[in-house]
Amino acid sequence: MINFVRQRRSIRTYLPEKIEESAIALLMEAALRAPSSRGINPWQFVLVDDPQLLAQLAGAKQHGAQFLKGAPLAIVVCADSTQSDVWVEDCSIAAIVLQLTAVSLGLGSCWAQIRNRQHGDGRTAEAFVQELLGIPEQFKVECILGIGRPAEHKTAVAEETLEYGKIRNNGWTTVGR
Repeated sequence: MINFVRQRRSIRTYLPEKIEESAIALLMEAALRAPSSRGINPWQFVLVDDPQLLAQLAGAKQHGAQFLKGAPLAIVVCADSTQSDVWVEDCSIAAIVLQLTAVSLGLGSCWAQIRNRQHGDGRTAEAFVQELLGIPEQFKVECILGIGRPAEHKTAVAEETLEYGKIRNNGWTTVGR
């Protein structure tokens, strides 16, 4: 697992090939196995592979979602906010499980934050995505993951650049490592 964590990078450029159904099935299995608070599983996942919808999702917010236009697959991660008060955390966990599973399958991914972002026409990015995909209002959108075969190569972050000073042992004043 640590190798997948080391390899995971934000990939924003994808090869124009479709993702195999078997890989999509594994991604969905992984998402549905993601842990959630009290086992409530409030999350829902909307798969988008229609090029026109992907192009529209690329404009969901003012900055940082354009890569979705070139992705063969997007997964909208949302949750029924009436089921859980920690739906944001549950969606975030599911999203990273999806990203690490993508790496394990030789796929790249990138997270586009939707919650608390603006679309640019006076609406929120969330309202735009809800309207575009017909997502009911009580289902809050956390993020959209673009997924595909990487068309770019990014090396792993070097261990010596990791900020070990952000790790504390047995209290705030003792720095780890």
